[in-house]
Amino acid sequence: MTDRITANLPSRDFGVTAGFYGAMGFAVDYRDDGWMILSRGPLVLEFFSHPDLDPRSSWFSACLRVDDPDALLDDWQRIGIASDTTAIPRLVGFFKPGAAPRMFAVVDPDGSLLRVIDNRG
Repeated sequence: MTDRITANLPSRDFGVTAGFYGAMGFAVDYRDDGWMILSRGPLVLEFFSHPDLDPRSSWFSACLRVDDPDALLDDWQRIGIASDTTAIPRLVGFFKPGAAPRMFAVVDPDGSLLRVIDNRG
């Protein structure tokens, strides 16, 4: 098996989380009362139960580093996630902060930020 690390993010409701990420092409690999694992090919996100989380004050985040972020953004724009900068959830198109690689961002229903970073730089 290849060594790897996966992000651990909060979920107020595993059903809502699975539905949101399911629309983005993630499948449920494991779920019990306190833990859920979702994957989309090699991208794996793990979620722990956090029913009292306030999405507007969440500071949780993860970076997804991918070879073709353009295709991924195109896929995810088709499902109609809001692009309003204050909406939760939301999808923000490409930006390049300083010398960092080009990326786009998703904020999920629980306020967790996913930075989708272009492996190509």
